[in-house]
Amino acid sequence: MATSISATGFKGSLCSSFHGTWRTSMAGEDYAMLAKSVPNHVRVGKPVRAQPMMKNINEGKGLFAPIVVVTRNVIGKKRFNQLRGKAIALHSQVITEFCKSIGADAKQRQGLIRLAKKNGERLGFLA
Repeated sequence: MATSISATGFKGSLCSSFHGTWRTSMAGEDYAMLAKSVPNHVRVGKPVRAQPMMKNINEGKGLFAPIVVVTRNVIGKKRFNQLRGKAIALHSQVITEFCKSIGADAKQRQGLIRLAKKNGERLGFLA
């Protein structure tokens, strides 16, 4: 397939010649029918987003998880969460007193509290 491009002066078979116009190839009735079949506007609804859930990823896992779940079911969620909150507060106070006694700064104390939370999750106390 030999071609020539007169604008640049190249002649050879690397490029194909262009024998048309830059206008659209659809004209007349075909274009009118296509334009009628396409809607003028498209409605886009709001994306559905799942509600974020504050759920423990280790729920049901860990050595103490079955005991925690049974206790929560027996005494009720509200009372259970009150007791859990008190236990966590007492444990944080113990960690704070320990840090004071050894002279640890606030950053180290916070690190110990985070470590206690991670260990509680692994053991199933936060199930």
